[in-house]
Amino acid sequence: MVLKVFFPSCCSSAESGILIGRWISEQNSAVILAVVHFPFIPAQVKQYLSEIQRVTKVSVSVLGSWSNSKQEKEESLSEFLEDLGTIFSHEPWIQISKEGDSKFWSCSTLQKHPNNPKEEEIILVYYDQRKVMLSHLHPPLDTTTSPDHRAEDASKLSAIFDTVAKSKVLFMTDRYDDGPIKLTHWQSDGVEASIIVELMKQASVPACMLLTFLLSLISGVCRSRVLKFWPLSFLWSKLSTCEQLGHRLQHLQVVSSNKKAQNQTQLMRKANIFVSLLIDVALGMLLMSWLYRKNRIGHLADTLIPVADHIAEELQDLLQWLMGAPAGLKMNRALDQVLGRFFLYHIHLWISYIHLMSPFIEMILWYVGLSACLGLTVALCILSDIIALLTFHIYCFYVYGARLYCLKIYGLSSLWRLFRGKKWNVLRQRVDSCSYDLDQLFIGTLLFTILLFLLPTTALYYLVFTLLRLLVVIVQGLIHLLVDLIDSLPLYSIILRLCRSYRLAAGVKFRVLEQQDGKPLRLLMQINPLSYGSVVQTYRLPTYSCYPKDSWTSLCKKLFLGELIYPWKHKGEKQD
Repeated sequence: MVLKVFFPSCCSSAESGILIGRWISEQNSAVILAVVHFPFIPAQVKQYLSEIQRVTKVSVSVLGSWSNSKQEKEESLSEFLEDLGTIFSHEPWIQISKEGDSKFWSCSTLQKHPNNPKEEEIILVYYDQRKVMLSHLHPPLDTTTSPDHRAEDASKLSAIFDTVAKSKVLFMTDRYDDGPIKLTHWQSDGVEASIIVELMKQASVPACMLLTFLLSLISGVCRSRVLKFWPLSFLWSKLSTCEQLGHRLQHLQVVSSNKKAQNQTQLMRKANIFVSLLIDVALGMLLMSWLYRKNRIGHLADTLIPVADHIAEELQDLLQWLMGAPAGLKMNRALDQVLGRFFLYHIHLWISYIHLMSPFIEMILWYVGLSACLGLTVALCILSDIIALLTFHIYCFYVYGARLYCLKIYGLSSLWRLFRGKKWNVLRQRVDSCSYDLDQLFIGTLLFTILLFLLPTTALYYLVFTLLRLLVVIVQGLIHLLVDLIDSLPLYSIILRLCRSYRLAAGVKFRVLEQQDGKPLRLLMQINPLSYGSVVQTYRLPTYSCYPKDSWTSLCKKLFLGELIYPWKHKGEKQD
């Protein structure tokens, strides 16, 4: 059999002593965690290891001996190291020695049953203890290999990573402690810490308590009956700004919660939300400083009214073109004139409304610009709502045309069933046979002819206003895609992958260091980081989309039947 010994590279220069770690019998592997230096009392070592086992729930024991002699190995030291195998009973007893400045190490096992003819082949694997302890091993996402094989490899690696990660208490003692036991591990020269981080942890406690109290008040107001009355409930459910504010409120509650993260996934989610909030607010402050510099708000207000007038004039020209002979098509003149004048009157009302609001637009934009301090996403959602309000007349035109077109399509389909002796059964939701008399067939034929000849005029108006509505929807969709990108992008995970890639481990790779006959094979275990695509896929945050997701088939079906596309979002529809 092959015996795999995982040895921390930080212990390669440690003084002679005994090796403590975990023996994984299923893999015939030994994970070395630290070296206990001479001199020591075996009873104190056993008591110390029992305390470590009680705290970490990891079966830590003495696995063997370590000899680092600058000179030739003495016979007394060799005999003493062999005698330690009788005091600390472990099978097999691993003996690792580094002789002088030699680049080859000797590694052997001491068997208590010398009659066993099998001689184990030893592989000595070096690993960076700090990186392995701080890293989080992710399950493999590769679909080329079989699931059973991937699960088996992942379980073997996770056993090694979990052993090092759970032994954090063992690494909290350094050589400056006054205890009876001296250890060598990755923190032997001093526990790794930061004064700035510790001060921030202490300062974050009262800040989180205050933020939690304020958020509880805001949540109480949002859940109160005041917002359930019709005008406020309608605005809260229809405006994307309110949805985004509610989404960010939930994020603040998650970040300010005093509940400790139970696992790595919850910790990364909190960190990603916190960094997303910081960057969102920072971008919003930059936008606000740009808007209020050089009177850009005033210039924007002065530009808004001429743009609205220009759009209204273009719509009037379009309607005048439709009321004539568009593209040489012969329309029903009576219906064409009625629809054209109806829509022209709406445009006249819209222009009057815009000019009535023109004295207050600069003040409204000035106060709206202050909302950018809540984040760039809130400012983008306000921009989307402003576009929806400024193009409300286009939305009305689209609704009128769609309802009229839909009425004619369903009327024609119902009358077509009448010609075939069929009818729609409302109770059973199916088409049944039915017999009609002569008067019904005559009236049906007359109505079918009227609807069929009026359909091209209605369809043309519906087509034009649907294209205008789609243009507005595409602009709003691009804005909401940017909002969803900022909300869902795991920025902390991406920064962690860029700066400390070993923290997000996808697996390991081994590099051969030295190989010689009669000596153990020496390998170096290196961590393979997650790819950036896997990082985004694993830690992507859920978002709240303002529009329901439709497939291309359902979208084309809605367009053909005249059903409304992308209606305003109903309250409570969550999109992940």
